[in-house]
Amino acid sequence: MSQPRVPIAVAQDTPPSIDRLREVGLFGALSDEVLEHLASVLQRRLVAPGTTIFQEGDPGHDMFVVLDGEIEVLKKSRRGRQQRVAILGPSDMLGEMSIIDVQPRSATVRALAPTRLLRIAAEDLDALYRHDVKSYAIVVLNVARDLSRRLRVTDGILADIAANVLDEYVR
Repeated sequence: MSQPRVPIAVAQDTPPSIDRLREVGLFGALSDEVLEHLASVLQRRLVAPGTTIFQEGDPGHDMFVVLDGEIEVLKKSRRGRQQRVAILGPSDMLGEMSIIDVQPRSATVRALAPTRLLRIAAEDLDALYRHDVKSYAIVVLNVARDLSRRLRVTDGILADIAANVLDEYVR
């Protein structure tokens, strides 16, 4: 059952500080100049608790960084039920897979608390590429590092599940 779509407000608050952006792994090793530029051009979004940010299967042309708040990531099972697979909080990124592989969203994401997001559209990454290819490469490498970290965690979980299923089968 899909959640009703609630508009996500574009925040009119002040841009995040350079120090705040430095806390986000996605922006690690970027210069102050690039961080200032990103802080001034990237949109901020305010999301109320219970609001669906995007749904599994939606087209994806942007990714987000959680500045404040908490969100849950839900994946539809083979039986069609939504299963929580992660909870993300400040400094975490989401939606990056659709930017990298240009495929529909792989999961549904919903706010659990009042949440402030930093939106990074594909066009923003293209503009960064045109402005400073080295900074663009750093951002892409930082996305790859985060995806690799998540894959390692998932591999460990799958290995534990497989071992538990095998143990039950052998009994």
